[in-house]
Amino acid sequence: MSNRGSNQVFSGGIQQTDVMKDSFGYEVPVESVPLPSLGKVYPDGNPLSGQETVEIRAMTAREEDILTSRALIKKGTVITHLIQSCLIDKSIDVKNMISGDRNALMISLRITGYGQEYGVEVECPACGTRSKQDFDLAALEVKTLDIDPVTPGTNEFEFVLPVTKKKVHFKFLTGADEEEIAIVQERKKKSGFKADNLITTRLMYSIVSIDGITDKSKINGFIRNMPARDSLALRRFIDQNEPGIDMKSWMSCQSCFADSEVRLPLGATFFWPDA
Repeated sequence: MSNRGSNQVFSGGIQQTDVMKDSFGYEVPVESVPLPSLGKVYPDGNPLSGQETVEIRAMTAREEDILTSRALIKKGTVITHLIQSCLIDKSIDVKNMISGDRNALMISLRITGYGQEYGVEVECPACGTRSKQDFDLAALEVKTLDIDPVTPGTNEFEFVLPVTKKKVHFKFLTGADEEEIAIVQERKKKSGFKADNLITTRLMYSIVSIDGITDKSKINGFIRNMPARDSLALRRFIDQNEPGIDMKSWMSCQSCFADSEVRLPLGATFFWPDA
């Protein structure tokens, strides 16, 4: 089986399906956005189960209030509230959507709200010079799910570690996981600790069981002491198979003239482009 799902340009799967009219007759576009997971990671009864697309309306001024809310920024829940506000089906639990599906909706909102051009400062991998680069968000590739869950309709997958031969069941991180990880890292910084153990922290949230053992304390102990080769192999497998938007693009350095592949940063300017 392929390590990568089928890829398509992000804008290719988005279709306007309807409009919502306000009291003055302005038509707010409603679009159908493809889910990279194809709905395969959500259980029966979940409104996303088996759904390959989801409808979302374009951002309005009320969403700009969300983007600038100090309370939500402090809690790290801005993206969750933003997507929840724009979803047509309010029964969808945005926090428990996998990150790849959330990113697809977030990028769709950015394109319909402010356009597909994204100008941001990035560092050249070749010479280290930072420069402003323009990227086309609509040209980013969608990587769809191409491996089967352990049980259909679950966010649980299997991988056998190459060194210890342990059978690991893992999940793709959800919005709730990402928010908790961010809180944990911030607490460490405030306590004077270096928040430099992101690899082990993310694995602790990703791994569901090891050889059938689900005890978190035992799993966490194994993660801290697992062979580096096992850790790398597992992280590569997750990265290669995680459905989502490929945030890598090419830049041309204005200093050394090298063409390099870079990962697009999703900083504060993502939703606040230059006027």
